Amino acid sequence: MSIIANFLGSILHYIQEVVGNYGLSIVIFTIIIKMILLPLTIKQTKSTHAMSEISPKVKEIQKKYKNNPEKQNQEITKLYKEAKINPLAGCLPMLIQMPILVGLFWVLKNPIKYGVFPSKEVMEATGLTFLWVKSLTKPDYILAVLSGVSAFFMQKTMTPPDQEKQMKIFMYVMTGMSFYWGFIFPAGLTLYWTLSNLFSVAQYFVITKPLKDRLAREKEGVANGKNN
Repeated sequence: MSIIANFLGSILHYIQEVVGNYGLSIVIFTIIIKMILLPLTIKQTKSTHAMSEISPKVKEIQKKYKNNPEKQNQEITKLYKEAKINPLAGCLPMLIQMPILVGLFWVLKNPIKYGVFPSKEVMEATGLTFLWVKSLTKPDYILAVLSGVSAFFMQKTMTPPDQEKQMKIFMYVMTGMSFYWGFIFPAGLTLYWTLSNLFSVAQYFVITKPLKDRLAREKEGVANGKNN
């Protein structure tokens, strides 16, 4: 993990050297990371959409064979195979992203250790203010609130309608944790988390939602073709 953190720290250091403002560097850094992860996000979206499409059929099988777990698993596996869906495909992008996210956590929590700044003196001389935030190395309560709100909005926006009930607890847990993290972690880390949430929402409306709509139209076209 330290290798990833050092690598990400060197990227942020380079951006900081060019921009000369730590807060703005985090903003640019966040956009770069989100764009790098975009192909994985699209892949995950396709998998989530496909799983959502066959969810009613899965529920029918579970209800029909509720007293026969073995037959239930066989029928669900058959359904996945016929629909050409790998239920683990949606998890893979998330697993790939996790080391990056953890590495970012450590970099923004301790920017000196991971090479963003060579020393505490240089970091303080750079200027750690950003907008209303007096120091990006200390917690900021306004940013903490924005972090929680952005986390809630992201989860609410991106959760498929058929999964809202199952994801409700997770949504509130993530919102609560985002609030809590904002109150105890450096504002630089909270800024990244908040921007990442907002970027994910924007990404959903600009890229993901049209992608879902296109997939739905393609499926409808195939169905109409079969009916004709």
